Amino acid sequence: MQRRPRAPMAEEGSGCQVPRLPWAPILRVALPLVLVAVLVYCFLCSQHLAQQRRQRESPGGDIAELQLNHTGRRQDSRLHWQGGPALGRSFMHGPELHKGQLRVQRNGIYRLHIQVTLTNCSSSARTARPRGASLAVGICSPAARSVSLLRLGFQQRCAVASQRLTPLLRGDTLCTNLSLPLLPSRNADETFFGVQWVHP
Repeated sequence: MQRRPRAPMAEEGSGCQVPRLPWAPILRVALPLVLVAVLVYCFLCSQHLAQQRRQRESPGGDIAELQLNHTGRRQDSRLHWQGGPALGRSFMHGPELHKGQLRVQRNGIYRLHIQVTLTNCSSSARTARPRGASLAVGICSPAARSVSLLRLGFQQRCAVASQRLTPLLRGDTLCTNLSLPLLPSRNADETFFGVQWVHP
């Protein structure tokens, strides 16, 4: 029995040709770029976490301990301060002085402390202290945040001292006001002012 010859079959894919994308070259370029982006992201995240850890471990990062800067008679009620290692136990790390007033450079909760001792004062000389004489500490700049933080009355004492925790923002300037015509002692053991950052 003789077989019939088969009819020639039509070639497959003889219709429209779909262009093939060159995936291999694209992947060769894209994969290294993605890998670099992931590495940069991981590095930035680790730096941010390390900074937060340092802040938690060393809460006293921003700190200032100031001494009185005053000569002669006082012209206004504000006390002017100075700070730096040249003054002995005075120092500043973070906060700055602006015209003798303390300006913080970091948001957070601060421990504020102050002591002012009057010069030529004795508990028996009541006339040395005017009635209602006081020491006040407050945010004096910016004006929108102006607020009193501490107000201490001398009453029959020659010195007042206090401390408190208070939230401060970057740029807040702290002013200390002592009733005129009271004269504060310049002795660093008797009159001082400072802040310490304790928490974000």
